[in-house]
Amino acid sequence: MQTETRLGFIGIVMGDRSIAGEVNALLSQNAAVIKARIGVPDADTSAAVIGLIVEGDNQALGSLTAKLGNLLGVEVKSALTKKNRTPAAPPAQERD
Repeated sequence: MQTETRLGFIGIVMGDRSIAGEVNALLSQNAAVIKARIGVPDADTSAAVIGLIVEGDNQALGSLTAKLGNLLGVEVKSALTKKNRTPAAPPAQERD
């Protein structure tokens, strides 16, 4: 049975950037599923947000989010969808 590929977003909020080393280590270990990354530190506090665009199977993405979520002071949310392997249909005006 072939595994389904998922495409989506993972949002990571660190209450304190002192955990950034552990977060970055996990992200490096899972670099194969990360397509893009943006990190934004909060200028007024020690908090930071990281946004990831990811593509991978359920096991790999679930493992990554679980490991991140188990870090003290880290909150993780994800939005994933099945990756469509067939080309998208053209918009209605192009089909007519």
